[in-house]
Amino acid sequence: MSSISTGRVILGGIVAGIVSDVLDYFVDGMWLAPRWTAGMKALGHANFAANQWIGFDLLGIAGGIVAIWVYAAIRPRFGPGVGTAIKAGVAVWFVGTLLPNAALMYLSGLFSHRLTLYTTIGGFFEVVIGTIAGAILYREASGATEARSAAVAQKAGV
Repeated sequence: MSSISTGRVILGGIVAGIVSDVLDYFVDGMWLAPRWTAGMKALGHANFAANQWIGFDLLGIAGGIVAIWVYAAIRPRFGPGVGTAIKAGVAVWFVGTLLPNAALMYLSGLFSHRLTLYTTIGGFFEVVIGTIAGAILYREASGATEARSAAVAQKAGV
């Protein structure tokens, strides 16, 4: 079993989070901004403050680290590459975006169904593209490739 490179998970995760946050700016900060303003006003709240956006961005980076950790964890089973990064991104999106949005936005009725749908779909692309970007930087821990090759050869009886 190969070792996960913690440093590469953090580096790739930061990149994944930044890419996701930039895409989120275009989706939620620009395209859906009028819908968010209307939704917050309906709840009796002001628009999001600067410190809240910073908090969202930090959560995006934390989510990116989780996405690359998932990528690193499933990589030995599915192999390195874009397909595995997409699988990891979809898993993180499902747990980190789809389920919370379904519960806190849709089922609770706090925000319109269109805003919920659009931000959830936008989140899909944000997380998956961010995960692909971060996965490009991920490499196994030093010596892990050799150890994996030796284990495969040993199983094969070579």
